[in-house]
Amino acid sequence: MTESTFFLLSFILYITAGLFYLIHLFAKKEYPARIGYATALSGLIFHTAGLIFRTVESGHAPFSNMYESLSFFGWSAVLAFLLISRKYDIRKAGFYFMLIVIALMALASSPLLSKDAAPLIPALQSYWLWLHVSVTILGEAFFALAFITSILYLVAEKKAAKNAGGMSSKKLDEVSYRCIAIGFPLFTLGGLIFGMIWAFKAWGRYWSWDPKETWSLITWFVFALYLHTRLVWGWKGRRSAWIAILGFLSALFTYFGVNYLLSGLHSYA
Repeated sequence: MTESTFFLLSFILYITAGLFYLIHLFAKKEYPARIGYATALSGLIFHTAGLIFRTVESGHAPFSNMYESLSFFGWSAVLAFLLISRKYDIRKAGFYFMLIVIALMALASSPLLSKDAAPLIPALQSYWLWLHVSVTILGEAFFALAFITSILYLVAEKKAAKNAGGMSSKKLDEVSYRCIAIGFPLFTLGGLIFGMIWAFKAWGRYWSWDPKETWSLITWFVFALYLHTRLVWGWKGRRSAWIAILGFLSALFTYFGVNYLLSGLHSYA
């Protein structure tokens, strides 16, 4: 089997998992959600095998171009969802979150993106590529889950109900906070600290106000605001949800917008 075969199998399994979570939303039964979880886990296993094959085939980290990065983002998102699902009952959010995963995988499958495992350019030939990119994307995966649970919280509040499809507003708010509490230190470590160290080793300076660096810092400030207002000022609920949503949108622009709309030292990504 090849990396592309593992990728396709995982993509199909993620779609299937999303369908089972959708059935769970309407059927009001537990077993479709359990099947959805098991299917997503199976997809993650195949996806992991594909990433390993990609690494062996290319000889470098499996996130050096947009195809690889999107694939790894999808893998990280499923991992984050399955880990949080072990502690919190967020089955009702499963379908909505799998839509993000499916979108990432679909974008990676786009014929506009090169799937070739090309050699790394000199700027990327460093073990810091592993540390900087992998930890950053893992952090963003938890931000993505907080984004979904924050939207569901706002939907519940708008309906003036105590639940959103069976999930209490309190639980949605708590899950969002826990996800950001995990994602923020990961993003800080990978996106800023590891990035600054690598920048110094590669370019001789820790910070250059490159568009990618600037927007990473903006994203960091938004989520720092979330944690500060929650832990120091006691904000919860609607205000925290909007900050979490804004933070993930900022992260998305850092990930997509900077790469395609703004030129800089990170344009090779």
